[in-house]
Amino acid sequence: MKVAACKYPVGRPADFEAFAAKQRRLLGEAAARGAQVAVLPEYLSLELAATFPPAVHADLRASLAAIQSLREAWLALFAAIARDTGMHVVAGSFLLAQASGRYRNRADVFAPDGGHLWQDKLQLTGFEKATGVIEGGDVLKVAEIAGVRAGVSVCYDSEFPLPVRAQYEAGARLLLVPSCTDTDAGATRVQVGCLARALENRIFVAQAVTAGQAPWSPALDENTGEATLYAPMDVGFPADGILARTRGGEAWAVADLDFDLLEDTRGRAQVANDRDWTGQAIPALVRARVEGFTAP
Repeated sequence: MKVAACKYPVGRPADFEAFAAKQRRLLGEAAARGAQVAVLPEYLSLELAATFPPAVHADLRASLAAIQSLREAWLALFAAIARDTGMHVVAGSFLLAQASGRYRNRADVFAPDGGHLWQDKLQLTGFEKATGVIEGGDVLKVAEIAGVRAGVSVCYDSEFPLPVRAQYEAGARLLLVPSCTDTDAGATRVQVGCLARALENRIFVAQAVTAGQAPWSPALDENTGEATLYAPMDVGFPADGILARTRGGEAWAVADLDFDLLEDTRGRAQVANDRDWTGQAIPALVRARVEGFTAP
């Protein structure tokens, strides 16, 4: 399977059609490179806030409320792109209004046959908690994508091992990570999380990122990191776990993911974190005991 992860240049679209044209162009480039799955970054929907007046796009709460009017157009756009390109498309994330009056950070996934599913972000960052209007999701999913079982882990969620482990145990061998980070430290945290999830579960991970500056938006102001495709750091794969990574102005990291090789090398791995996972649950290891030094 060829998978593409986007280093998305955040812009300032004049209207929805300008935004749509950008998505068609970018995703068309991924399709032209043979991608079967393409991943866009977290908070992609907030680029649409630029289509509203300054009083709206300069205020996060107003931005979140305003973009709800574009939800149906968003769904129609990415469904059409998936159909036209023949790719499965992870359309970044859309901050979707809930009956509670808050918003969930929802990653929509579109199939070429018109199918649609979603995964909400589960864990909130400090920034999201501070908004007072974003809430975490409460459902964890895995689905068949282009013949491979896959899960979505939105940015910060990739830094938590247990939900991803649950996706692995449900059969996921590919983790799709839409992300958005505004500092080098944040970018490093998500990168380390992706590498760790690839290592401990012996799976592939595809991380998309936002890039550039958007001073008009309180959420998309600064953007860092590189789009990357990760593999286990073991037999048959790169020693650093990096299959492909963007550089400079490149928009896509693209790699062929060999799932047959992934399974074939499981039995001859140098280490087997995935198989040895249950060793952590030995009763004597579940709780550490405090112990003093013995006398000499």
